[in-house]
Amino acid sequence: MQVIVDDKSGFCFGVKKAIELSEAELNKNSSLYCLGDIVHNEEEVDRLQKLGLKVIDREEFFSLRNATVLIRAHGEPPSTYNYAKKNKLTLIEGTCPVVLKLQQRMKKKYEELGDKGNIVIFGKAQHPEVIGLNGQVDNKAKIVQDKSDLDDIDFSKPVVLFSQTTMNRDRYHVLKAELEKRLKTPELLEAYDTICGQMANRAPWLKEFSKTVDAIVFVGGKKSSNSKVLYGHCKDTNPNSYFVSSVSESENLELSEFDKVGVCGATSTPQWLMENVADSIRRRYT
Repeated sequence: MQVIVDDKSGFCFGVKKAIELSEAELNKNSSLYCLGDIVHNEEEVDRLQKLGLKVIDREEFFSLRNATVLIRAHGEPPSTYNYAKKNKLTLIEGTCPVVLKLQQRMKKKYEELGDKGNIVIFGKAQHPEVIGLNGQVDNKAKIVQDKSDLDDIDFSKPVVLFSQTTMNRDRYHVLKAELEKRLKTPELLEAYDTICGQMANRAPWLKEFSKTVDAIVFVGGKKSSNSKVLYGHCKDTNPNSYFVSSVSESENLELSEFDKVGVCGATSTPQWLMENVADSIRRRYT
């Protein structure tokens, strides 16, 4: 059996940066707080926790004093930074550069527009990135995922559309077209495709990769929506696709009928985990 690890899978550069920052800090100090899971992958979080990373939620964060906290790639609203400044918290800035740029663009546009228009975010309301983005506009953005969410927008005013960086580009364009249709004057729409290129390009690549092998073993976190979406693309292209979150789960797969197996993953999947899964399969079948 030939087992191939997809060299284009694994961490996006934003997640990679946050992981590297956490490792650098943990090499100097025995512990580090992280506001939320640093990445939606249980195996990677477990690895970093063993090094001293302590994952906390927002309630725990807003009770901290005199501590060091990592801001993960998703970014945070201004309230997080304001609290840190008042309570002598040292923040390690791990916000993805793409997300940081988007936050700055939204803040600037909101300051220009004020109450004379609508700021709309195509995204998931409870996603940490969207919470951070909405915070840049005093939490006044309209968060939408489909056409039905557009009903409470005042279409007599200009609309500025942004997107969570990890959303589906095709769905973004559907929403954009619907906004143009509903506006009394289409020119009142100012739309920005702020979907990350690395995210957008991963799906078409995995479809191509899935065609080159007999079976796919997709490695992803159980809590990762990105993993579920990308695995779906693999499964649609190659019916012999299997989702695993750990080496032990991969060992339950029966792959003896396949000559060529591809191992791939999401933007939240560490390279070491994909390599370990591939090595486990090789030991069993070669």
